[in-house]
Amino acid sequence: MVYELYYWPGIQGRGEFVRLALEEGGAKYIDIALEPDGGIPAMNKFLEGPRVPRPPFAPPFLKAGKQLIGQTANILLFLGGPLKLAPRDEAGKLWVHQLQLTVADLVVEAHDTHHPIAVGLYYKDQKAAAKRRAEDFRDNRIPKFFAYFEKVLTRNRTSGPWLAGPRLTYADLSLAQTIAGIRYAFPKASSKALRKHPRLLKLHDAVFERPRIRRYLESGRRLAFNNDDLFRNYPELDG
Repeated sequence: MVYELYYWPGIQGRGEFVRLALEEGGAKYIDIALEPDGGIPAMNKFLEGPRVPRPPFAPPFLKAGKQLIGQTANILLFLGGPLKLAPRDEAGKLWVHQLQLTVADLVVEAHDTHHPIAVGLYYKDQKAAAKRRAEDFRDNRIPKFFAYFEKVLTRNRTSGPWLAGPRLTYADLSLAQTIAGIRYAFPKASSKALRKHPRLLKLHDAVFERPRIRRYLESGRRLAFNNDDLFRNYPELDG
C-alpha cells in the first residue's frame, strides 16, 4: 500500500499528526503538499469534484487504495492497526482513539487563542479577544489538559513513557506534537506547566528521539512551526 496524504502546503497543521504516524510506522506514502504546485489542484479534485461519492469536509485526508478517509483522528484510527500504532484489542483501540480525540480538543483550544472570534478574520482584527482567550488558556486550560495527560501516564503501570500500554501509539505521537506546538506558541506558560508534569516532558523527548522520527526531522521535509499554522507565537499572548 502506498498512501497519499493531502494537506495544505507550507504548514504542519493537522496533517503533521498523520505524517508522524506514517513516518513512525515506516509506511510508504506520497505527501501531496510537496508536489511542485503544492498539491492544491489534486486536493481540490476530492474537495470539490462532483464525482466523489464521499467527499471530505477539509484536509487532511488520506487516500488508501480506493478508500478516502478524512478527519485526523479518523485517519489515525484507520492507520493504527496496519502501522502497529494501536493496541490489538477493541478496548485498547477505543482508549487510544479517546486519547486522540482529547488531544484534538487541546489543539482546537490552542488554535482559538489567536482566532477566538472567527477563523475568517485576521489575528490583527481580534487581538483584544485573543489576549483574553490566551490568558484563560495559559492559566486554566493548559494546566487542566496537562494534568489529565500526566494522570493517564501515571496510571499506565507498564514499562515505558507511553499513554496506553507498553508500546508507543499514535496518541503518543500526537501528544508529543501538541506539546511541541504549545512550547513554540507559549514558551513561558508551557515551561511553567511542564515543570509540574515531568512525565509529559519525558514522553515528548522519547517520541522525538525515536530513530524514524529523528530521520524525518532531519530530512528537510519537516516544516518549521510558523505563524500561519495551528500553533502561533505571538509574545503578547504568552503573558
